[in-house]
Amino acid sequence: MSRFSFTLDARSGKARTGRISTPRGEIRTPAFMPVGTAATVKAMMPESVAATGADILLGNTYHLMLRPTAERVAALGGLHSFMNWDKPILTDSGGFQVMSLADLRKLTEEGVTFKSHIDGSKHALTPERSMEIQRLLGSDIVMAFDECPALPAPKERIAESMRLSMRWAARSREAFGDRPGHALFGIQQGGLEQDLRAESAEALTEIGFEGYAVGGLAVGEGQEAMFSCLDFAPDMLPEDRPRYLMGVGKPDDILGAVKRGIDMMDCVLPSRSGRTGQAWTRRGQVNIKNARHQDDPRPLDEQCTCPACRNYSRAYLHHVFRAGEMISGMLLTWHNLHYYQELMAGMRAAIADDAFAAFEKEFHETRALGDIERI
Repeated sequence: MSRFSFTLDARSGKARTGRISTPRGEIRTPAFMPVGTAATVKAMMPESVAATGADILLGNTYHLMLRPTAERVAALGGLHSFMNWDKPILTDSGGFQVMSLADLRKLTEEGVTFKSHIDGSKHALTPERSMEIQRLLGSDIVMAFDECPALPAPKERIAESMRLSMRWAARSREAFGDRPGHALFGIQQGGLEQDLRAESAEALTEIGFEGYAVGGLAVGEGQEAMFSCLDFAPDMLPEDRPRYLMGVGKPDDILGAVKRGIDMMDCVLPSRSGRTGQAWTRRGQVNIKNARHQDDPRPLDEQCTCPACRNYSRAYLHHVFRAGEMISGMLLTWHNLHYYQELMAGMRAAIADDAFAAFEKEFHETRALGDIERI
């Protein structure tokens, strides 16, 4: 079996474009990963997700371990076969979801015990169990088990959490073992503190991972603070490995992250927005619920080639949303994922041409037009 590898092809400033090679296919970077939390990208068929240009999906360890269980998925042939997706899959470790349970969980050096949000049943998640679950799922990229404190938090709490995550990272590495063709990513923590981020990066690099994530951001700190942290955090990680910013984000968040050296991102936003009547376009957001769209024969975006824009008017999309029809969420989600993948493709091309600054300028100028003319 071929091994996991990363090739860096070009730079434009700090922005990077390259290729992650896996036995299940190539991932073009910078890459946006649609989120398939429970083995499905909501409102989308797998082949439709692939048609948007996605090279990789994200699955969620916490949700899949509870339902239908990792053991059941493994018995049915693994996550790829189970959800009919033959390209790479990255699974998160479950740590973020468990930490968000607040009073339903108990944290120790060993790991976390918690009650299911579904039925109240008790479970334990440790670095070793997280690695086992992700192995049973058959994910191509596995995330180390970590703790992610919500911001803002006292520096002492952030430091304590980060050091615990580094001990868990070492245990994750040992439990992961030697799995040719699969990769384990470590997760840098440390909040917004530069010295803690540096300490975390040093610990992770010493352990050694196939890729590195910048964790603990997009948890309420705001874009300005996130960008300030990204001005230094990715530079602390090995240049020859992929850098993944977890849980980001809006299109301008993604652009700003790539500008600062990030290679991979994921977010539920394009699919969640689609189900709530929000469409992302080159000129910003369109709220299809608004009455001004009810007689509008134009597509969401005249330049977009997705099925929603090729075949349906704003008036139709407004109607089916107001009527509560399922096709509304399907079409808007397809459009949003298509737009996100077009954004990634545009950035990859701009970086290859060493023209990222010009791409960024045009992106912001086009969005600044807003609804002056059309939205």
